[in-house]
Formats: sequence, structure tokens, C-alpha cells
Amino acid sequence: MEPVFRALEIACSTGVAVSGSRITYLGLENIPERGGAVIAINHTSYIDWLPAALAAYKRHRLLRFMIKQEMTAVKIVNFLIRHTGTIPVDRKAGAGAYGVAVERLRAGELVAVYPEATISRSFELKEFKSGAARMAIEADVPIVPHIVWGAQRIWTKDHPKKMWRPKVPISIAVGEPIAPTLPAAELTALLHHRMQHLLEQVQDAYGPYPPGAFWVPKRLGGGAPTLLEAARLDAEEAAARAARRAQRAK
Repeated sequence: MEPVFRALEIACSTGVAVSGSRITYLGLENIPERGGAVIAINHTSYIDWLPAALAAYKRHRLLRFMIKQEMTAVKIVNFLIRHTGTIPVDRKAGAGAYGVAVERLRAGELVAVYPEATISRSFELKEFKSGAARMAIEADVPIVPHIVWGAQRIWTKDHPKKMWRPKVPISIAVGEPIAPTLPAAELTALLHHRMQHLLEQVQDAYGPYPPGAFWVPKRLGGGAPTLLEAARLDAEEAAARAARRAQRAK
């Protein structure tokens, strides 16, 4: 029993109810009842973790997230990290966190990974990193695809957050587990294919979409940037961040 984790799950469930938002869960039976698994989640908002954690909660499972090391500097966040089994990741030396994640998977836990690494400004699937596949192969556990859709309407990059009673419908769909029987590159490609198919299914069921809305992909008539335009914005952001680090170093 992990009291802090359970209290957080109850608080999150209550918060969703109070917000007026509704979460629709699809495919919950695909989350294993026991044993380790890599939970691969698409990344369109700062709160994708919430529906994914609640989906695991409905299956009576705890979901361990990986979080950037910098967040340990925030006292309340550091407290939650230490009491919920969250795995801090130092982006300059990620091998340590990777090793911890593999150990947790081998111990029969669920570990959440964002294969895109950063938020997709286009709300389409970006190119995947191979970490999820490599973890699954090394720990010999399945990868379970998750698609969260609608959360980008509440809080995402480049747009004001709308946290107080947003009354936004959110969908989370869980795909069938993928056995780690392929090399990492092929397993990553298969994961991307499965998640793309699942994303399109969720998007089709979610509409209709307001023309030009910021949270709707260009492909569906929305105002979001294309994948190519989003990649340019990501590159500009990374360059600006690097310039700031260089300036501080001086």
C-alpha cells in the first residue's frame, strides 16, 4: 500500500469530476492485470499523464512516470516524486534513469514513457525515440500503446492554460500489448504504426471539429501547425534554450 500514491489518485479523480470534464476510457482490458509493461503515451499536453494514470487506477495498477530531473527542485513535486516511485531523468546522463526503469519493469511494475519525448505542437505523432522499445526488450515485457486526446484543449505549448472548470471531453484509448520480439528499430516503427492507427480512430470518434481551432490538427481542418512547421518551431525553441544556457555559462 502506498498512501501518498493512493491519495494522489483519489485527488486526481475528484479534480476531474469538479472540473466538469469527462474522460472516456476505451480498451482498459489491454492494461495487464499483473506483471511489468511499458506504457507508451502520445504527448500533446502538459496533463497527458492524468488520464493515463487514472486508466491504470481503474485496473488497480500503479503507473510509474519518468520526469525530468529539474522538477526535483520544486519542493512539492520532489515530495511526490519520492513518495510515488516517479523516476527522475537527467537528460545529460539518462542511463541511470533508464536502468531504474528496466529494474521496475522486471519487478512487475508499469512504467510510462513518452516516445515522442516532447509535446507535439501539431498534435500529430512525431518521430519516436527508441527508449520504450529498448526498455521492453531488455526487461522482456510488452509495450502497451496509449492515446490521450482532448487534453491539449486544457493546457499545451504556446497557448494559455484553461484549468478552472474547462468542461472538456477527454478520450484515452489503450491498444493491444505489443510483445518485444523485434529489434528495437523495428519495434519502434511498429509501435508508431499502432499508435497512429489508434490516434486516428480516437480522433474520428471525437469530432466534429471547429474549423481553425488551435487544438485541431491541420489535417482535420484546424489551426495547429503541420508536423513540418512544428518541427521548425521546436528547433527554434531548442536553439533559444541553448543560447540562454551559453549566456548563463559566461
